[in-house]
Amino acid sequence: MKIVVAPDSFKGSLSATQVADAMEQGILSVYPKAQVVKVPIADGGEGTVEALVNATGGQIVTEKVLGPLGDSVEAAWGILGDQKTAVIEMAAASGLPLVPYGKRDPLRATTYGTGELIKAALDKGIRNIIIGLGGSATNDGGAGMARALGAKFFDKDNQELPNGGIALKNLACLDLNGFDPRIKECTITAACDVENPLCGPFGSSKVYGPQKGATPQMVAELDQALAHYAKIAKAATGQDVASFPGAGAAGGLGAGLLFFTPAKLKPGIEIVLEAAGFSAKVKDASLVITGEGNTDFQTAQGKAPVGVAKVAKAFGVPVICLSGGLGEGSEEVLGKGISGLMSIVPQPMALDECIKNAKVLLEEAAARMCRLVKIGQLLK
Repeated sequence: MKIVVAPDSFKGSLSATQVADAMEQGILSVYPKAQVVKVPIADGGEGTVEALVNATGGQIVTEKVLGPLGDSVEAAWGILGDQKTAVIEMAAASGLPLVPYGKRDPLRATTYGTGELIKAALDKGIRNIIIGLGGSATNDGGAGMARALGAKFFDKDNQELPNGGIALKNLACLDLNGFDPRIKECTITAACDVENPLCGPFGSSKVYGPQKGATPQMVAELDQALAHYAKIAKAATGQDVASFPGAGAAGGLGAGLLFFTPAKLKPGIEIVLEAAGFSAKVKDASLVITGEGNTDFQTAQGKAPVGVAKVAKAFGVPVICLSGGLGEGSEEVLGKGISGLMSIVPQPMALDECIKNAKVLLEEAAARMCRLVKIGQLLK
């Protein structure tokens, strides 16, 4: 029996790799001769680098780059097993977790460090780049990223603008003469799981600004600044992307990538599964086990377990999802290729206890699930 284990991370508790290891132990306790193939996954956010590096036999690289508020940070990125593809999580350089809660400042936060990671990949001769959009502290429309790659942003007095989204309200001229020409040689795929445009009532400032520390007044000012920036960037690049679905991802980094690079936006889970060669691994499997920290109605809208199930369904392979918790609307995933759901929590338990004991709970749940599968094999 071949069982493919393809879980997302249990955020705040276990990485996707640790989840897969725990599931494997539970499976082997019931099916000791089973062939267990582990494919830890992510949907473009936290854990994407680790998942793809582990799945392809790649390596982790670290760089010192400019953090979201100008401090130096150590950011990890990955080179996949083919040695030709880089994977970057923008949150590693420009993410909200890098900023203490009381210091969040979406007016000044910059994606410059993300641009530095792209440049580091270029310096290593890599021209195929995957960028995970998510978890950003920024709202600068990707201007910082572009600046790190050689773009210059000037005001009406021909003075360079400081970093940050609010400075873009004074943008008068965008100079791309020094922009890194190697970008034109690249294939860039941005993992994007939102459809927000850059500006407006559903734009990056309005929808995501408050969680980054923006007050209602800041939201209005940032939205106006990005709308002005989009007009100047359109004139400079010829790209009209402000209303493109996903342009507002990661504080508008989606738009920045579309303006200044040959990037294509694509659902994160599809990128990860494709890069990990998931189809080849699942086509002859007997069962797929996926999972995530919490399964609810949002999972059915295209999160990682449903992406896994979509591929497995094409090969007629059943999928079971083991989750830390089953929330409102979790049953909706049963119409998306997932055959069964199970919470790993066997009894009422405090959240901190669940997090502390997640590894053991996962092993035991995987074993319980396999025992039920074994009973099913005996049915006549």
